[in-house]
Amino acid sequence: MIQIKTLLNCIDNSGAAIVECISPGALKMKRPAQIGERIVVVVQKQRSFGPETGPGGGVSISAANKVRRGDVRHAVVVRTAKKLQRKDGSVVKFDDNACVLINKNGDPIGTRLNGVVGAELREKGWSKILSLAPMHL
Repeated sequence: MIQIKTLLNCIDNSGAAIVECISPGALKMKRPAQIGERIVVVVQKQRSFGPETGPGGGVSISAANKVRRGDVRHAVVVRTAKKLQRKDGSVVKFDDNACVLINKNGDPIGTRLNGVVGAELREKGWSKILSLAPMHL
C-alpha cells in the first residue's frame, strides 16, 4: 500500500535512489496504490555513479543521471511490503517498497533494473518493465 509521503526505492538506473510518493494512483483515486499502478513521485535522493571526473575524461555524475533531486516524475510500483493475495491463493510479500520511473508515454526512463519485480505487472500491461527486470515473482 503506497500512500502519500511513502518513501520508495527506485530500482532503475535513471539516477534516483529514493523517491517520495505525492499522488498514489490516479488523481481522483482515494485508495492506496498497489503493484502495477502509476503514481506521481518526487526525487528525494540521487544515486552517485562513482567519483566525478574533471573536464579531461569520463562521464560526469550530472551526465549519467537522467533525473535530479526535486524532479516530479511518474513511476510504476513494482514491489510493496504489504501482503498481496493472488487469484491462485498464494500470498506474496516483499521486503521493501520499490518503483521504476517512467515518462509520460509509459516507457521506463532507465535502461536497466536491479532486483525482482511482481508478476502482477504482466496483467496490468507493463510488459516493457518486465522485459528489463532480471526476475519476476
